[in-house]
Amino acid sequence: MDFKNIEEQVIQKYQEDEQLMIRLFVQWCANHQLDPHELYKRAYPNQQENAAMKNIIEQADAEDDINIDNETMLDVLQLFGNEELAFIVANEIELLAKKHQ
Repeated sequence: MDFKNIEEQVIQKYQEDEQLMIRLFVQWCANHQLDPHELYKRAYPNQQENAAMKNIIEQADAEDDINIDNETMLDVLQLFGNEELAFIVANEIELLAKKHQ
């Protein structure tokens, strides 16, 4: 296997993992009746709309309703270096906890 082929496989794997991270984020937002676009915009105000997230939202199936644990969501975001978004999600988790007290 040549270096170029290995490099392409690594890039493809990262992109697939990134898609999974976005799916988890979108589902976590749905579980808590939050707008993923709004949270993303708060985390990254200078970026344009996330096209991958938009596609995932459009393809979302209501039957894919799985509960994403808060800690798992934070861990996944941090794993991908989305520290700003993890911070926004952590703030939302605090607000949700206060609502349920």
